Amino acid sequence: MAERAAAVAAGAVRVPPAAQPTAGAGAASDPAGDVILETRNLTKEFKGFVAVNDVSLRVRRGSIHALIGPNGAGKTTTFNLLTRFHAPTRGTILFNGTDITREKPAQIARRGIVRSFQISAVFPHLSVLENVRIALQRKLGNSFHFWRSERVLDQLNGQAMELLEAVDLARFADLVTVELPYGRKRALEIATTLALDPELMLLDEPMAGMGHEDVGRVTALIRKVAAQRTILMVEHHLSVVEELGDTITVLARGAVLAEGSYAEVSNNPLVREAYIGTAE
Repeated sequence: MAERAAAVAAGAVRVPPAAQPTAGAGAASDPAGDVILETRNLTKEFKGFVAVNDVSLRVRRGSIHALIGPNGAGKTTTFNLLTRFHAPTRGTILFNGTDITREKPAQIARRGIVRSFQISAVFPHLSVLENVRIALQRKLGNSFHFWRSERVLDQLNGQAMELLEAVDLARFADLVTVELPYGRKRALEIATTLALDPELMLLDEPMAGMGHEDVGRVTALIRKVAAQRTILMVEHHLSVVEELGDTITVLARGAVLAEGSYAEVSNNPLVREAYIGTAE
């Protein structure tokens, strides 16, 4: 078994679909309307190196779906394909049943797929409120109209404050963002993502670089915002994945190794073998 697991992790052996755990007894019979995002045989090659290998995903509407795997498993590359930062070598991406494989990043964002990154992406020398207001301007299509009068821009303040309330940052509204603790910066990034009114949020390692206290706070925040939208997340903190994930997809060397609930994948011997030396 150990030799087979190592071969699978190395990409030399493919696990047949029938051998993979599913996301639940009814997963195979989910009606199409329950699937917000689907990939079919998604593949990305870089000069002969296969970074993502024949990955097929089905993300259920209203769920938190986690992608996990050892370093180099292809998780972030998969995100880059979903948001068209990279063009797939082959395969199909469907969002709400529509083929978006060849659409540009801006088109995909307008459809309601919004991504956060591993490194906090906020304007450090603007106030917390101004960061959210810029995101609201972007949603309105005038994000670069910085010459507009304060009176016009101030009309967005009420909505911006509501978003800050949602992520427990209202009391920091006037603070220059660079002065926020790191975990609060990640909360601000979630607020700016929410300002774009996403239907599907892609969170790329939202807990990266956080201390224990911040991890707990942001975990609770993600659960809160997930009540009204779908989340696909990459995360290395397995305790966070266990707490939040409805469905877990495990990648190894670019391929799907297993899929199911946290209990199912954590007890899968192939997953345990792939995680030797890296699992928490």
